[in-house]
Amino acid sequence: MAVTYAATLKTNRMQLVLDLIGNKVAAASTGSFAAGTIVIGTSTLSGATGVLATGVLSATPFSISGGVITMLAVPITTTASATGTAALAELRNTGGTAIVSGLTVNTSAADVIIANVNVTSGQTVSINSGTITHS
Repeated sequence: MAVTYAATLKTNRMQLVLDLIGNKVAAASTGSFAAGTIVIGTSTLSGATGVLATGVLSATPFSISGGVITMLAVPITTTASATGTAALAELRNTGGTAIVSGLTVNTSAADVIIANVNVTSGQTVSINSGTITHS
């Protein structure tokens, strides 16, 4: 049987995710947001392995509603640092620590939507949208 969380708890847990990405004081959600990053990578994305492109998140990177965080200030454009097929994404804090990993990447029907999954070093990568749903 699946675990069910109260709506308030879902929202609070998702806020904590955003606070950790932005290096805020998590207990109080205080302080200014330090721009985290969204890393687009291959199916082997882990740390520095499989990284294709890294985009900087905006000062207000996501909205939260009903246990869903939705990326704001999109598209995010960045230059690819490697060549490969985009498959996974991570949200990292300013120190490079992955706060959320295992996000799917595709041109539709994925956690992170990009313009083209076939990435070539030096090309512009456009991150068009992203959502994470609390389970």
